[in-house]
Amino acid sequence: MRKTYFFIALFLFLGAIYMNVKGRESDSFSVQQAGFLPKAEAFSKSEAKSLIVTDTLNWKLLGAIKFVKKTTKDYPEGVMYPIINSTLKTKNKKRIAMSGFIVPIDNTTYALSKNVFAACFFCGQAGPETIMGIKFRGGTPKLKTDQYVTLEGNFRINENDVEDWIYHIEDAVIVKGK
Repeated sequence: MRKTYFFIALFLFLGAIYMNVKGRESDSFSVQQAGFLPKAEAFSKSEAKSLIVTDTLNWKLLGAIKFVKKTTKDYPEGVMYPIINSTLKTKNKKRIAMSGFIVPIDNTTYALSKNVFAACFFCGQAGPETIMGIKFRGGTPKLKTDQYVTLEGNFRINENDVEDWIYHIEDAVIVKGK
């Protein structure tokens, strides 16, 4: 069985090299040009749009955050507000992919967490930057606690509402880990 996978991988690799050498008119080469992926025209407009991921986030980047204590009418003793770094601000409202563990909030609401439920920020040891609120495209799929998934969706930052998540992924679809 391993030999079969090896030969398939070798065939694809050699095919990519052949296509790259054959098509030297341009300096760029993609697996789509080599015929490994279908062309965008093979998908409907909405399907093709969902295949385009402009960025992939990671928990280390989301963790590069600072907080400042501010007093408000609702919190006269002060509350910590996030200061989002400029790199994350450029990704706001853009399509991203993000992996993590599913954490149930209630029967219909879930969050994506850097850690499993037992070690998420509700239980200490981590901060609110280690979790993202999820709003799924269509209905909420059937999910299990601590299920590891990769989601694709629109990234949204929240810097002003301390009653809400700092990070959100909206119009989310599970692309890996179903």
